[in-house]
Amino acid sequence: MDEQLAVTIGERVRLHCLASRKPKTVIAGLAGITPDYLYQIERGLKLPTVTVLKQLAEVLNVSADELLSSTAKRDDTARPSAAGDALYRAFTQPLTPGDGAAIDLKALRCNVLSAWETWQTSATRYSELTPELPALVVETEQALRGGGDFSAAERREAQCCAADLYALLRSVAKRIGRGDVSMLAADRAIRAGENADDPLRLAMAQWNLAQVLLAGGEAEGAEDVAMHGAEALGPRVEDDLDALALRGALLLVGSIAAARQGDAWRARERVQAVEPLAKRTGERNTLWTVFGPTNVAMHAVSVEVEAGAAADGLRLAEQIDHDRSPSIERRVAFLLDQAKGQVQRRDYGSALVMLSATEREAPEDLKHRPAAHKLLETLVQRARRSIATEAARLATRVGAPL
Repeated sequence: MDEQLAVTIGERVRLHCLASRKPKTVIAGLAGITPDYLYQIERGLKLPTVTVLKQLAEVLNVSADELLSSTAKRDDTARPSAAGDALYRAFTQPLTPGDGAAIDLKALRCNVLSAWETWQTSATRYSELTPELPALVVETEQALRGGGDFSAAERREAQCCAADLYALLRSVAKRIGRGDVSMLAADRAIRAGENADDPLRLAMAQWNLAQVLLAGGEAEGAEDVAMHGAEALGPRVEDDLDALALRGALLLVGSIAAARQGDAWRARERVQAVEPLAKRTGERNTLWTVFGPTNVAMHAVSVEVEAGAAADGLRLAEQIDHDRSPSIERRVAFLLDQAKGQVQRRDYGSALVMLSATEREAPEDLKHRPAAHKLLETLVQRARRSIATEAARLATRVGAPL
């Protein structure tokens, strides 16, 4: 137990030492210990006394609790958890029978479209959206459950609004660490797509469900959902470019699912099979699924990185102009894939360059994405001192937990 505690404290002390601008000799001197003792603390070889721990915390300008626990949270990271709780309450709170009678469907549609625009384009999308989404969920649920005066067309529009909003919430909830809310949103999007009798929205909802399953480590289930959804669109794709784009997006999810199950060849074959579809559709953002030649090329990189073929993935990445993607979510994922590939090659300096580019593109994503946290932690622990120091400062700057 003491050994594990020593390792935990050592990791936290090393992180904050790197993030500070003080040399190790200065930190040790101010804390009243020798540099060798500090070295042993950082590597988990020595468990500091309470007095030493308090002195180190004071020198590093952190609380002793932050040095004691690898899961200690800063005040500014409490908000995502609160945001997730608020979304969950909005989904599950009871509504009275007449709650939806006064809902303005045109205003609701406008608000959902605006939320999606923010999510796909704003560098501060988390802080902009999370305070607003619970009320939008409640309004949407009111429209679904209380629209007794709605016409059949209006009821269908309410279901379409719900499918679109819940697809958005699937992604937001996932990013703020609420997998339960993400799954709930994906399930409700499926139901809304079915109730709207809208094959395209149902396909979009299946794409989102597959994403939830992938994030939860259920690659086989994700592949089943994605491939079933793509097959169901089959009869429509020849004459409908939006349906073709959705089919392509589903097949790309299927390619990543195959790669995560260790079948890189099946994953590559799917990406290659999708390339002709992307040439037909061009760059398209049907129901916010972002399909086209750029996204197909990005997925080819993802497959190679997932397969451990970092050199091949990075070579492909050099040919891609990621600014062509309309979604900041996808652009960030592409940058993180490249950083992951560089880490696989132990080129930690290049990985830091990619993470710094991610900070410029969307600093809040570095705070919320577990993949980014893992990459930063790897740099802090394995890179040479100068790179590890910059990685630690970057993590501290954006509020990423390590």
